[in-house]
Amino acid sequence: MDRTKAATYAMTAMLVAIAPAHGKATKQGTGAYPATYEERPDLPDHVVYRPARLAALGREKLGIYVWGNGGCSADGTSSRNHLLEIASQGYLVIASGRIPRTPSTPQAAPTPGARLTVETSTGLLSDAIDWAQRENGRAGSPLRGHIAVDKVAVSGWSCGGLQALSTAQDPRVRTAVIMNSGFFKDGASPISGVTSDKALLAKLHTPVLYVLGGPSDIAAANGADDFRCIGHVPAAMINIPVGHGGTYMQPHGGIGAKVVTAWLDWQLKGRPNAKAAFVGQDCRYCHDTRLTLERKRLN
Repeated sequence: MDRTKAATYAMTAMLVAIAPAHGKATKQGTGAYPATYEERPDLPDHVVYRPARLAALGREKLGIYVWGNGGCSADGTSSRNHLLEIASQGYLVIASGRIPRTPSTPQAAPTPGARLTVETSTGLLSDAIDWAQRENGRAGSPLRGHIAVDKVAVSGWSCGGLQALSTAQDPRVRTAVIMNSGFFKDGASPISGVTSDKALLAKLHTPVLYVLGGPSDIAAANGADDFRCIGHVPAAMINIPVGHGGTYMQPHGGIGAKVVTAWLDWQLKGRPNAKAAFVGQDCRYCHDTRLTLERKRLN
Protein backbone atom coordinates (compact mmCIF):
# COMPACT_ATOMS: atom_id res chain seq x y z
CA MET A 1 0.00 0.00 0.00
CA ASP A 2 1.53 3.37 -1.04
CA ARG A 3 1.81 6.28 1.37
CA THR A 4 -1.24 8.17 0.05
CA LYS A 5 -3.49 5.12 0.22
CA ALA A 6 -2.16 4.26 3.67
CA ALA A 7 -2.98 7.74 4.94
CA THR A 8 -6.48 7.58 3.45
CA TYR A 9 -7.05 4.17 4.98
CA ALA A 10 -5.87 5.34 8.40
CA MET A 11 -8.24 8.30 8.23
CA THR A 12 -11.13 6.09 7.13
CA ALA A 13 -10.49 3.64 9.93
CA MET A 14 -10.61 6.50 12.42
CA LEU A 15 -13.90 7.79 11.00
CA VAL A 16 -15.65 4.45 11.47
CA ALA A 17 -13.98 3.22 14.65
CA ILE A 18 -14.87 5.93 17.15
CA ALA A 19 -15.82 4.27 20.43
CA PRO A 20 -19.05 5.51 22.03
CA ALA A 21 -18.36 7.37 25.26
CA HIS A 22 -20.07 5.70 28.20
CA GLY A 23 -19.62 6.06 31.91
CA LYS A 24 -19.48 9.87 31.82
CA ALA A 25 -22.07 12.03 33.49
CA THR A 26 -25.12 12.82 31.41
CA LYS A 27 -26.25 16.43 31.51
CA GLN A 28 -29.72 17.83 30.78
CA GLY A 29 -28.37 20.98 29.14
CA THR A 30 -28.01 24.57 30.24
CA GLY A 31 -30.90 25.96 28.20
CA ALA A 32 -34.34 27.05 29.34
CA TYR A 33 -35.76 23.57 28.72
CA PRO A 34 -33.95 20.73 30.57
CA ALA A 35 -33.89 17.87 28.10
CA THR A 36 -34.40 14.14 28.01
CA TYR A 37 -33.99 11.40 25.41
CA GLU A 38 -36.10 8.41 24.45
CA GLU A 39 -36.79 5.78 21.84
CA ARG A 40 -40.12 5.92 20.02
CA PRO A 41 -41.93 2.81 18.75
CA ASP A 42 -43.10 4.74 15.67
CA LEU A 43 -39.51 5.75 14.79
CA PRO A 44 -37.30 2.64 14.78
CA ASP A 45 -33.52 2.98 14.93
CA HIS A 46 -33.53 6.55 16.26
CA VAL A 47 -33.14 8.31 19.59
CA VAL A 48 -35.23 11.45 20.14
CA TYR A 49 -33.92 14.29 22.33
CA ARG A 50 -36.40 16.96 23.41
CA PRO A 51 -37.33 19.29 26.25
CA ALA A 52 -38.67 17.15 29.10
CA ARG A 53 -41.57 19.55 29.78
CA LEU A 54 -43.09 20.44 26.44
CA ALA A 55 -45.71 22.64 28.12
CA ALA A 56 -42.87 24.98 29.16
CA LEU A 57 -42.29 25.88 25.51
CA GLY A 58 -45.30 28.17 25.37
CA ARG A 59 -45.34 29.61 21.85
CA GLU A 60 -41.77 28.64 21.01
CA LYS A 61 -41.47 26.02 18.28
CA LEU A 62 -38.74 23.40 18.19
CA GLY A 63 -36.32 23.56 15.28
CA ILE A 64 -35.31 20.14 13.93
CA TYR A 65 -31.68 18.95 14.26
CA VAL A 66 -30.95 15.50 12.85
CA TRP A 67 -27.67 13.79 13.71
CA GLY A 68 -25.32 11.14 12.33
CA ASN A 69 -23.18 9.47 14.98
CA GLY A 70 -19.42 9.29 15.17
CA GLY A 71 -18.32 6.15 13.35
CA CYS A 72 -21.85 5.96 11.88
CA SER A 73 -22.42 3.79 14.94
CA ALA A 74 -25.76 2.44 16.13
CA ASP A 75 -25.36 4.08 19.55
CA GLY A 76 -27.74 7.02 19.45
CA THR A 77 -26.48 8.18 22.86
CA SER A 78 -22.75 8.33 22.07
CA SER A 79 -22.86 12.15 21.83
CA ARG A 80 -25.68 12.62 24.32
CA ASN A 81 -24.25 15.59 26.26
CA HIS A 82 -23.89 17.54 23.02
CA LEU A 83 -27.37 16.55 21.85
CA LEU A 84 -29.07 17.17 25.19
CA GLU A 85 -27.53 20.63 25.28
CA ILE A 86 -28.92 21.45 21.83
CA ALA A 87 -32.34 20.09 22.80
CA SER A 88 -32.38 22.16 26.00
CA GLN A 89 -32.02 25.30 23.87
CA GLY A 90 -35.36 24.65 22.17
CA TYR A 91 -34.70 22.02 19.50
CA LEU A 92 -36.02 18.61 18.59
CA VAL A 93 -32.89 16.51 18.10
CA ILE A 94 -33.02 13.09 16.43
CA ALA A 95 -29.98 10.82 16.29
CA SER A 96 -29.62 7.64 14.28
CA GLY A 97 -29.33 4.42 16.28
CA ARG A 98 -30.71 3.16 19.57
CA ILE A 99 -30.14 3.41 23.32
CA PRO A 100 -27.69 0.59 24.14
CA ARG A 101 -28.91 -1.93 26.68
CA THR A 102 -25.32 -2.72 27.65
CA PRO A 103 -22.20 -0.54 27.36
CA SER A 104 -20.83 -0.49 23.84
CA THR A 105 -17.27 -1.61 23.19
CA PRO A 106 -14.80 -0.20 20.68
CA GLN A 107 -14.82 -1.83 17.27
CA ALA A 108 -11.92 -4.09 16.42
CA ALA A 109 -9.26 -2.48 14.25
CA PRO A 110 -10.10 -3.18 10.60
CA THR A 111 -7.75 -5.17 8.41
CA PRO A 112 -5.71 -2.84 6.17
CA GLY A 113 -7.25 -2.69 2.70
CA ALA A 114 -10.56 -4.20 3.80
CA ARG A 115 -13.81 -2.52 2.80
CA LEU A 116 -15.03 -0.60 5.86
CA THR A 117 -18.68 -0.80 6.86
CA VAL A 118 -20.97 1.15 9.17
CA GLU A 119 -23.88 0.34 11.47
CA THR A 120 -26.37 3.02 10.38
CA SER A 121 -27.48 4.15 6.95
CA THR A 122 -27.49 7.70 5.62
CA GLY A 123 -31.22 7.37 4.91
CA LEU A 124 -31.97 7.41 8.64
CA LEU A 125 -31.36 11.18 8.70
CA SER A 126 -34.05 11.75 6.06
CA ASP A 127 -36.34 9.35 7.92
CA ALA A 128 -35.92 11.52 11.03
CA ILE A 129 -37.01 14.64 9.11
CA ASP A 130 -40.03 12.78 7.70
CA TRP A 131 -41.07 11.64 11.17
CA ALA A 132 -40.70 15.06 12.79
CA GLN A 133 -42.80 16.74 10.12
CA ARG A 134 -45.52 14.10 10.45
CA GLU A 135 -45.40 14.16 14.22
CA ASN A 136 -46.16 17.87 14.38
CA GLY A 137 -49.62 17.22 12.94
CA ARG A 138 -50.39 13.77 14.32
CA ALA A 139 -53.44 13.61 16.56
CA GLY A 140 -52.42 12.47 20.03
CA SER A 141 -48.76 13.30 19.66
CA PRO A 142 -47.24 15.14 22.65
CA LEU A 143 -45.19 17.07 20.08
CA ARG A 144 -48.21 18.16 18.05
CA GLY A 145 -47.98 21.85 17.24
CA HIS A 146 -44.59 22.21 18.95
CA ILE A 147 -42.33 21.66 15.91
CA ALA A 148 -41.16 24.24 13.38
CA VAL A 149 -41.39 21.84 10.44
CA ASP A 150 -39.66 24.22 8.02
CA LYS A 151 -36.62 24.81 10.26
CA VAL A 152 -34.40 21.80 9.60
CA ALA A 153 -30.66 21.34 10.22
CA VAL A 154 -28.58 18.26 9.42
CA SER A 155 -25.42 17.49 11.35
CA GLY A 156 -23.05 14.73 12.34
CA TRP A 157 -19.66 13.83 13.73
CA SER A 158 -16.92 12.19 11.65
CA CYS A 159 -18.53 9.43 9.56
CA GLY A 160 -21.89 10.92 10.59
CA GLY A 161 -20.74 14.22 9.11
CA LEU A 162 -20.39 12.52 5.72
CA GLN A 163 -23.97 11.31 6.10
CA ALA A 164 -25.07 14.85 6.94
CA LEU A 165 -23.33 16.27 3.85
CA SER A 166 -25.26 13.88 1.63
CA THR A 167 -28.55 14.60 3.40
CA ALA A 168 -27.94 18.36 3.05
CA GLN A 169 -29.02 18.02 -0.59
CA ASP A 170 -32.62 17.57 0.68
CA PRO A 171 -34.59 20.72 -0.23
CA ARG A 172 -36.19 20.76 3.23
CA VAL A 173 -32.82 21.42 4.89
CA ARG A 174 -32.10 25.02 5.94
CA THR A 175 -28.52 24.58 7.17
CA ALA A 176 -25.82 21.95 7.62
CA VAL A 177 -23.35 21.58 10.52
CA ILE A 178 -20.43 19.27 9.67
CA MET A 179 -18.32 18.26 12.66
CA ASN A 180 -14.81 16.77 12.52
CA SER A 181 -15.52 15.61 9.00
CA GLY A 182 -15.34 16.34 5.28
CA PHE A 183 -15.43 14.51 1.98
CA PHE A 184 -12.30 12.54 1.08
CA LYS A 185 -10.13 14.39 -1.42
CA ASP A 186 -9.87 11.57 -3.96
CA GLY A 187 -13.63 11.70 -4.57
CA ALA A 188 -14.25 8.02 -3.82
CA SER A 189 -15.72 6.70 -0.60
CA PRO A 190 -13.71 3.96 1.11
CA ILE A 191 -16.66 3.37 3.47
CA SER A 192 -19.35 0.98 2.26
CA GLY A 193 -22.74 2.68 2.02
CA VAL A 194 -21.43 6.21 2.74
CA THR A 195 -21.02 8.72 -0.10
CA SER A 196 -17.89 10.87 -0.32
CA ASP A 197 -18.12 13.05 -3.41
CA LYS A 198 -16.72 16.58 -3.57
CA ALA A 199 -19.05 17.29 -6.50
CA LEU A 200 -21.96 17.33 -4.06
CA LEU A 201 -20.53 20.47 -2.45
CA ALA A 202 -21.58 22.46 -5.53
CA LYS A 203 -25.17 21.32 -4.91
CA LEU A 204 -25.37 22.68 -1.38
CA HIS A 205 -28.21 25.18 -1.22
CA THR A 206 -27.96 26.38 2.38
CA PRO A 207 -25.42 27.98 4.71
CA VAL A 208 -22.95 25.45 6.12
CA LEU A 209 -20.79 25.41 9.24
CA TYR A 210 -17.73 23.19 9.65
CA VAL A 211 -16.56 22.54 13.23
CA LEU A 212 -13.12 20.92 13.17
CA GLY A 213 -10.63 19.86 15.83
CA GLY A 214 -7.49 21.69 14.78
CA PRO A 215 -4.18 20.26 13.53
CA SER A 216 -4.48 16.97 15.41
CA ASP A 217 -7.95 16.21 13.98
CA ILE A 218 -7.47 13.47 11.40
CA ALA A 219 -10.43 14.78 9.40
CA ALA A 220 -9.48 18.47 9.56
CA ALA A 221 -7.73 18.48 6.17
CA ASN A 222 -10.82 17.03 4.49
CA GLY A 223 -13.12 19.55 6.18
CA ALA A 224 -10.81 22.47 5.35
CA ASP A 225 -10.67 21.35 1.71
CA ASP A 226 -14.48 21.24 1.60
CA PHE A 227 -14.57 24.79 2.97
CA ARG A 228 -12.07 25.91 0.33
CA CYS A 229 -14.24 24.39 -2.42
CA ILE A 230 -17.48 26.02 -1.29
CA GLY A 231 -17.99 29.42 -2.87
CA HIS A 232 -21.67 29.77 -3.72
CA VAL A 233 -23.35 29.58 -0.29
CA PRO A 234 -22.51 31.24 3.05
CA ALA A 235 -19.99 29.15 4.97
CA ALA A 236 -18.00 29.27 8.18
CA MET A 237 -15.24 27.07 9.57
CA ILE A 238 -14.49 26.89 13.28
CA ASN A 239 -11.40 25.08 14.56
CA ILE A 240 -11.31 24.08 18.23
CA PRO A 241 -7.86 22.55 18.95
CA VAL A 242 -9.05 19.39 20.74
CA GLY A 243 -8.48 16.75 18.06
CA HIS A 244 -10.91 14.42 16.33
CA GLY A 245 -12.77 13.53 19.53
CA GLY A 246 -14.29 17.01 19.84
CA THR A 247 -16.06 18.19 22.98
CA TYR A 248 -19.18 16.07 22.60
CA MET A 249 -19.07 14.36 25.98
CA GLN A 250 -17.71 17.26 28.00
CA PRO A 251 -20.26 18.70 30.44
CA HIS A 252 -23.05 20.21 28.33
CA GLY A 253 -21.13 19.38 25.16
CA GLY A 254 -18.37 21.93 25.82
CA ILE A 255 -17.57 24.85 23.54
CA GLY A 256 -18.57 22.83 20.46
CA ALA A 257 -22.20 22.75 21.58
CA LYS A 258 -22.14 26.50 22.25
CA VAL A 259 -20.88 27.18 18.74
CA VAL A 260 -23.52 24.93 17.20
CA THR A 261 -26.31 26.45 19.28
CA ALA A 262 -25.32 29.96 18.18
CA TRP A 263 -25.31 28.89 14.54
CA LEU A 264 -28.73 27.20 14.82
CA ASP A 265 -30.21 30.16 16.70
CA TRP A 266 -29.09 32.39 13.84
CA GLN A 267 -29.91 30.15 10.89
CA LEU A 268 -33.18 28.62 12.14
CA LYS A 269 -34.50 31.22 14.58
CA GLY A 270 -33.07 34.42 13.14
CA ARG A 271 -31.76 35.73 16.45
CA PRO A 272 -29.58 38.85 16.02
CA ASN A 273 -27.46 38.05 19.08
CA ALA A 274 -26.61 34.65 17.59
CA LYS A 275 -25.74 36.22 14.22
CA ALA A 276 -23.34 38.56 16.04
CA ALA A 277 -21.28 35.52 17.06
CA PHE A 278 -20.25 35.04 13.41
CA VAL A 279 -20.77 38.30 11.50
CA GLY A 280 -18.82 41.57 11.58
CA GLN A 281 -15.25 42.56 12.43
CA ASP A 282 -16.02 42.39 16.14
CA CYS A 283 -18.02 39.15 16.07
CA ARG A 284 -17.84 37.14 19.30
CA TYR A 285 -16.00 34.21 17.74
CA CYS A 286 -13.62 36.49 15.83
CA HIS A 287 -11.66 37.13 19.02
CA ASP A 288 -12.41 34.02 21.09
CA THR A 289 -9.03 32.54 22.05
CA ARG A 290 -10.53 29.05 22.40
CA LEU A 291 -11.02 28.71 18.65
CA THR A 292 -10.38 30.20 15.22
CA LEU A 293 -13.02 31.31 12.70
CA GLU A 294 -12.91 31.59 8.91
CA ARG A 295 -15.87 32.89 6.91
CA LYS A 296 -17.24 33.18 3.37
CA ARG A 297 -20.24 35.19 2.19
CA LEU A 298 -21.53 35.74 5.73
CA ASN A 299 -23.48 38.97 6.21
